[in-house]
This record gives sequence, structure tokens and C-alpha cells, in this order.
Amino acid sequence: MMDKTSQRGTRTGFTTGACSAAAARAAVLGLVRGSVPARVEARLPKGQLICFEVIDGRCDAEAAHAVVVKDAGDDPDCTDKARLTADVRLLRDRPGEVLLRGGTGVGTVTMAGLGLEVGGPAINPVPRRNIEENVREAGAPLLDDAGLEVTISVPQGVEMARKTLNARLGILGGISILGTTGIVKPYSTAAYRASVVQGVQVAATVGKCSGHSVVVLTTGGRTEQFAMRECAGLPQACFVQMGDFLRYALDTAVEEGLREVVIGGMVGKLTKIAQGETITHANRAEVDTGLLAELAASIGAPADECAAIAANITARFAAERMQALGLLNEFHDALARKVISTLCAPERYGSRFRLRVLVCDFDGQKIAEACSTHAPV
Repeated sequence: MMDKTSQRGTRTGFTTGACSAAAARAAVLGLVRGSVPARVEARLPKGQLICFEVIDGRCDAEAAHAVVVKDAGDDPDCTDKARLTADVRLLRDRPGEVLLRGGTGVGTVTMAGLGLEVGGPAINPVPRRNIEENVREAGAPLLDDAGLEVTISVPQGVEMARKTLNARLGILGGISILGTTGIVKPYSTAAYRASVVQGVQVAATVGKCSGHSVVVLTTGGRTEQFAMRECAGLPQACFVQMGDFLRYALDTAVEEGLREVVIGGMVGKLTKIAQGETITHANRAEVDTGLLAELAASIGAPADECAAIAANITARFAAERMQALGLLNEFHDALARKVISTLCAPERYGSRFRLRVLVCDFDGQKIAEACSTHAPV
């Protein structure tokens, strides 16, 4: 996977979350064994075991320190070569507990809407679970009698964060610890766009042979898994991870004569589509929270809640407020219908294909669905 002789542009790397989990595991092993290993086999979120190099390992009877240097592969990532650092200490009075902290260079969450505790470290849910899983596996001999406090830090994190959008999202003082699979796949914009176009072309070819004139477009791995469950009867080749490149995917679907397009997504990307963006990368356009406030008002949300949604900068905040009000499904149903009305407007794609929108929550569970009413022409 990390072979330095791999063809340039194709070498995969590892996420900040995977490297943090590996550093934490190495530090815990130091407490268990009396010395921090120079290499550690750590478990990625989907269960694979990968060996990581460990540097600056040290420990005593109560605490341990380990560093894993992130290798992003051939992905142009500002966190490449970041020193993901774990400091672990025993908590003699808290047996069985694993406490995760954010140290220097890990951002602090200051705004709602990210699915993370305000005031807590910007360590996303999947990496958080993955770090704890590795700590519990490695620290099993200790946890009957003590707890473990794990502090993740990134010495260069403050400087790296200046190259991200973290501050606009209310994440201050460092980077986020990210990654849903643990693996970074290197794609240049042009290469990824080309892969999306090719994927839709393959779906069309398969459709001609199987009788399924449909392509299912998703924004990533989690939404693809969700869409595959919802469209279980379709060949795998009908599913294309379009990422941010909706326009190229839909234009190709029209060129290939596909009769049906399914879009599977979550609130953030779907909001951008609903507001008319067909390249949905974070750098291209902000989420129109005013639109979300209008959708919330249309289903009966109180005016003060709508104002709060409009004043926030994330789509997730809107979803969380709607859930608190018991309006989550209605809100996402309205959003799905807005996506359809935007994309099926005469000046866009009109009735060139039947459009179906599937919406899932952040755990990949279905919460809404909408379909266009016209037949493709």
C-alpha cells in the first residue's frame, strides 16, 4: 500500500485519524510492555490491520508517549508529514474508562452543527471510535484495574489549520482529526472528474445489457453503502461515487441516454445541490443556510429556530435543530423535493431523466426520499 516504487500519482496514504489511532496504540503498548514499539500494527476503522512506523516512543510506569508521522501518499494534503502524537497516562481511580482529549494543534469546536461537542476537541466520530478501539485492544491487561487518558496532539497543527476552512466552521486552534476509512486515496481534480465520467459511462453500458437504465450517484463511501441498501437489486456498476462533481455526472448521464438518476446524500451536499451548485466542493460555495431556514419555515418550524438556522453556517446545525423539534423527516423530505425542483427546472435538466433523491442521516440511515413526477423524454 505504501510502496515507494508505486506509480506516481497512485500511492495511497493514511488519514490523521488512522495515524492518531496507531500512535495511541503504540503508547498504550508501551505501558503494557514497558517500552514503546518502533512499529505497531493498528486496526483501521473497517478492520484492516496496518503496520505503522513509530518515533519518539518513551514511557514510564504511569505514562507513555508515541508519534506517527502521517504519509498522505500522493494526495496533495496540507497535513502530510504531520506528527500525530499520543500521550497516554494511567487513571488509577477510573478502571475500565478510556478518556480522549485534544492537545496542542488539535482544533477546539466552538460552534454547533458539526456533530461534535462544543468546547471539545475536533476529533470526528469515526476516528474517535477507532482510537478507543485500538486503545482498548492494546490496553486490555490494564483496564481491569485502571483507566486510560489519551491526549492527541499535532505540533504543527496551528499552522496547518490556516490552510483549511476550519476557522469558518468554528474549529479554532488546530486541525481536525478526520477519516472514515483510515485510507487516503490520491485523486487530482482532473483525474477524479474523469473517473466520475467513466463510471457513469460504465453504468450506461451495464444498463444496456441488464435492462437497468439507471445510475446511482453518491457523494462518498458512506452514502454509497446507504444507496446500495436502498437499491439492492442493481448491479454494482450502476453505483458511482461522484464526490463533488455532480455536473459532470449528470451531463454524462444525459449524453448516455440514461432514463433514471438516483442521488444519495446527506444534508450538507444536498443543500448545495438544492441551491443550484453542481460542483459542491467546500471551496466553491458556502451552504445557503437561508435556504435551509426557508425549508424549516415551510414545515412549521418556529421563527426563532429559523433565524438561528439562517445565522449559522452549517447544514448540520439545521438538521440537529429539526431533530430537536421532531421535524427531522419532514425537513429532509422538503430538502429532497427542493433538490428535484432545482435540478429538474427547464433551464437545467428538465425531464431528460427521472430523478430520485435518497437522504440518509450521519449514521447512514434513511430519513427521506423524493421522486420527480415526470417520465423522461
